[in-house]
Amino acid sequence: MKSKILTVKKGGICIFHSSLLRAKAHADIDIQGSRNLCALTSRTNYITNYIYFQATQLKCGGLVVACTFDHRIADAYSANMFLVSWAETAQSKPISLLPSFRRSLLNPRRPSCVDASLDNMYVPVSTLSPPKEPAPDADQLVSRIYYVKADDLNQLQSLASSKGNKRTKMESFSGFLWQLVAKYCAIKDDDDDDDNINNACKKISKMGIVVDGRTRLSSDLERGDVMEAYFGNVLSIPYGGKTVRELIENPLSWVANEVHDFLENAVTKEHFLGLIDWVEARRPEPAVAKIYCGGGDSDGPAFVVSSGQRFPVSKVDFGWGVPLFGSYHFPWGGTAGYVMPMPNPAGNGDWMVYMHLFRGQLEFIETEASNFLRPLTCNYLRCLSASSN
Repeated sequence: MKSKILTVKKGGICIFHSSLLRAKAHADIDIQGSRNLCALTSRTNYITNYIYFQATQLKCGGLVVACTFDHRIADAYSANMFLVSWAETAQSKPISLLPSFRRSLLNPRRPSCVDASLDNMYVPVSTLSPPKEPAPDADQLVSRIYYVKADDLNQLQSLASSKGNKRTKMESFSGFLWQLVAKYCAIKDDDDDDDNINNACKKISKMGIVVDGRTRLSSDLERGDVMEAYFGNVLSIPYGGKTVRELIENPLSWVANEVHDFLENAVTKEHFLGLIDWVEARRPEPAVAKIYCGGGDSDGPAFVVSSGQRFPVSKVDFGWGVPLFGSYHFPWGGTAGYVMPMPNPAGNGDWMVYMHLFRGQLEFIETEASNFLRPLTCNYLRCLSASSN
């Protein structure tokens, strides 16, 4: 299940009349009086419905609109389409992008052609070992929300680019986070025992990046521009693995190049056509991305980064103004972490970053990168609201 949370300005409540499960609630919470919103995330009780809505009115007069949907039906791009269409309908506007449900767009090829690399990226669920019960004192995955200033992102991108190889902000940010997670792995068991440190540095740390296949498949004349409106799942999660030592001893530019390299083969039309064939060959058994399961006992930390830069926060206006804040909330249940950077409603280049990592990792990141990843606060949101008015 993935959730989207929109904190909107004061105003009326829009009731969405449908057969889908929905609810209204009131919370005795004054958001304006909360200094730190970084950990102000909901406890998610998963519901069997495919989609669920809740509007929560706050003590201060604001409103939180939350939408939880089943990822087996729709990816984030599809949910974005739905939210924008819902807001347009609420204001009696024409729907700007009518969804397409043509499943034939993802028909397998005849004959099929599957690259062996896909067997390293995905596994049938039946091949997975039963999950182990965590130890009572084991670290827990928790969710936090941060913001990153546009100037800091630009500076990070410059550091990650070298020898004429300009890396994207996404590649630069992902590489930077990969280094931080690896560094924590190297020091968390540091008890002045060189053997422990050396063993940690030999572990393989994995990082995946979610890739949307719509633009890659749109180059096919048979699919054309209709892929832009496709409602469903068109995602792949390629990942790379490097030793902790390599990640912490090499410069950021080297790590960003590694990120670029493992992405290169997955951002192609052929990759997604092969993935469709791979799924068809194993149907009806469900499969899962390998990195979702994290690493084994002897492996290092694993996490996935998914770009939420197309999250249309500023377009989800139900008639009472642009949302003050919007975020994904995705504690996906795997043993790997999940990170999603998003734009802010002001459109000034700053990022909102949702992070679902182990508590120890987040505490280390907050200390090590305190001038880059800053906990979300009401003061920051007030500044955004003032600058956009």
